[in-house]
Amino acid sequence: MILITGATGGYGNSTIHALLNKGIPASNIAALVRNKEKASDLKSKGIELRIGDYSDYNSLVKAFQGIDKLLFVSGNDIKARENQHKKVIKAAIEANINHVVYTSFIRNTSVEDSAIGFLQDSHAKTEKWLKESSLNYTTLQNASYFENIPMFIGENVLDTGVISLPAKEGKSNSVLRDELAEVTAHILVSEGHNNKIYSLTNPEAFSYKDVAEILTKISEKEIIYQSPKAEDYQETLKQYGVPEEYIELLTAFSLAQVKGELELSDNSLETLLNRKPTTIKEYLSNVFN
Repeated sequence: MILITGATGGYGNSTIHALLNKGIPASNIAALVRNKEKASDLKSKGIELRIGDYSDYNSLVKAFQGIDKLLFVSGNDIKARENQHKKVIKAAIEANINHVVYTSFIRNTSVEDSAIGFLQDSHAKTEKWLKESSLNYTTLQNASYFENIPMFIGENVLDTGVISLPAKEGKSNSVLRDELAEVTAHILVSEGHNNKIYSLTNPEAFSYKDVAEILTKISEKEIIYQSPKAEDYQETLKQYGVPEEYIELLTAFSLAQVKGELELSDNSLETLLNRKPTTIKEYLSNVFN
């Protein structure tokens, strides 16, 4: 039995569909959810729903019973994540889970020097705990998602004609989340992945200037990219009433891109997909054309 955590979120849900597309019977898939009502679509497909919360150790131990492989999708509560992840690993050990696949993030600099250290710290610690545990594990150091790009450049970028981010000429090897999920499903149902770490990135790196040029071509509207100072960028967002947590997140990832933290070339994704990953031009054409 395979248990998918974060089953109602984008990554977990996409992995479930990838497993079904591979012909894995729904009866062999379980979904960890906090609210069964929000997972009625999964239940209707014949997938077993198990109630559990990363903050509730006993619920995890109960939900993990009889599970052979676990997709451990990293928690989205950054402040609580370290403590939550400890509980997940401890519960997996107690439940005698055979193999844990963990979704981490690409890392090419030390946590101490990272512009997104608040995110990387819990990932690095979780990877360390898995290595030191008795569990078989696979760590997926995923690149950032293409799906986050509209949040960064603005949903109405074709109307505004401007991309404004303090990312300078920094580049990213972002990927399509559904393709990460497809690879995750492959790893969950195939052999040879025990105690391995995969960096899953796109072969093609791009900057926001590249994004502006691609959007200009596909929309036939001039889109310009400007890179203000971080403090000016933050002040502008405050004036538009953007919540502080989003301002911090957008700024941190932009600065990480300046430092090259989102740029990492690796062929693992292409190898595991057995095809070329979706390109940034293909993604933007699908979303903004």
